[in-house]
Amino acid sequence: MRRRRSLSSVRSAIFWFFCVCAGAQAALAQGPQTTPSIWAPDSTPAHEIYGLSLFVLLITGTIFAVVAGLLTYVIIRYRARGTDAEHEPAQVYGSTQVELAWTVIPVLIVVVLFLTTARMIFAIQDAPEPKSALNVTVVGHQFWWEFRYPQLGIVTANELHVPVSSSALPEPTYLRLLSADVDHSFWVPQLAGKTDLIPNHPNQLWFDPQHTGLYVGQCAQFCGVEHALMLLRVYVDTPDQFAAWVKNQQQPGVQDEKVAAGRHVFETQACMNCHTVTGTVAKGTFGPDLTHLMSRATIASGAATNTPDNLRAWIRDPNQFKPGALMPAMQLSDEQINELVAYLSTLH
Repeated sequence: MRRRRSLSSVRSAIFWFFCVCAGAQAALAQGPQTTPSIWAPDSTPAHEIYGLSLFVLLITGTIFAVVAGLLTYVIIRYRARGTDAEHEPAQVYGSTQVELAWTVIPVLIVVVLFLTTARMIFAIQDAPEPKSALNVTVVGHQFWWEFRYPQLGIVTANELHVPVSSSALPEPTYLRLLSADVDHSFWVPQLAGKTDLIPNHPNQLWFDPQHTGLYVGQCAQFCGVEHALMLLRVYVDTPDQFAAWVKNQQQPGVQDEKVAAGRHVFETQACMNCHTVTGTVAKGTFGPDLTHLMSRATIASGAATNTPDNLRAWIRDPNQFKPGALMPAMQLSDEQINELVAYLSTLH
């Protein structure tokens, strides 16, 4: 029974190893993926990390194949037979060659992996920043993302827009990573590796997306009860699309007299203490900037699609979408909520 279990374990391990390799090859499609994947890199840092991952997988896979092969050979070659005497085989001790081999070889493997990883890290961190680079300040909050474009005078939340970069027109994006409260981690695997946002310790990250589309990720550092719903959406736009997005974001919030009642609710309730809408008296910074709320595809940092119904439910009770979210239920009447949603729906 023990021999059968050993053979079964070896076969299972070999099967899953080849499944991982096959899955990695299946994911090697260019452009954005619907789920985060390190196997479909689409920027220079991600390509570096992908190459290192394949190198580590090759070495560890070779080690696995050698050990599994020797184990399989020993199990089959020296399995117990009915004619065998009931005693242990001869034991061998004190082989200097064997002791040196299993000490030196692992040390060399670790040194090679360390040097390769260090070279990759320094190559990414020391890359010169071109004058054409876009600078964005990322601030992690519990449990949402704030994006500031200091060169463009834009502040938005949860959905990052950047231009596509090419060899003919390189326009990488450089992120300055800050935290407003606890540790967070910015991770969009197709664009770059995980980089932590640590209070009072600014970090840096850059990427140069090579295809347009939506790239997804999330906070990769446990930051509290709603860490799992602190999602990331990075939109890589064509130059024309990005220019149009910038022009729209630089406009003040639309003030439609038809929704004056909703604006009054917004400016007289606690909403204005946490949120900003340019062109109004609301200058709060504790929550996301809502000046162009309806230009975003999601609300609550990706927890729900941005529709009037979801917005209404979110205002009534944020815990429906994110239990433990720091936004309180505002205790507004249905009429006030409807007026407020009508006003917010004009903020494109």
